[in-house]
Amino acid sequence: MAIRYWLAVASRDHVHNAVDLGIAQVNHGQRGGLDAMGEADGIVWYSPKTEHPDGEPLREFMAIGRIASGMPYQAISLDRRPWRRRVDYERDAEPAPIRPMLGMLDFTRDQPQWGYQLRRGLLEISRYDFHLIREAMQRPSADDRRYPEHRR
Repeated sequence: MAIRYWLAVASRDHVHNAVDLGIAQVNHGQRGGLDAMGEADGIVWYSPKTEHPDGEPLREFMAIGRIASGMPYQAISLDRRPWRRRVDYERDAEPAPIRPMLGMLDFTRDQPQWGYQLRRGLLEISRYDFHLIREAMQRPSADDRRYPEHRR
């Protein structure tokens, strides 16, 4: 089966929790989006704000990884049973603002209301978008810091 790429949306505090747990939980714990994901699919998290529900505006890609083997499972929570999938996150990824990429990403290019589609909480993105975001989230190497004019 072909590898697919996903953009999930959650506040920064929720993304940090997901990365700490090594999981993806989308759309308030609903199962539907997780069933569409396959092993080795790419997932990137976008945070429109710092905290849910009333945080400060952020608009950054916060985490990136690959869906691990296994099927969606239900976690036991205090008040509900959210669905989750295991994710192998790139632990050295750094947050990257979306603004410099707006004209380059397939899902935002020529879309003045690009943020509206993010309200769904999960959308499939192109391989190109995933790799562009991944590159923006990579830490600069020691050589990049020494020779800043050669940086991306």
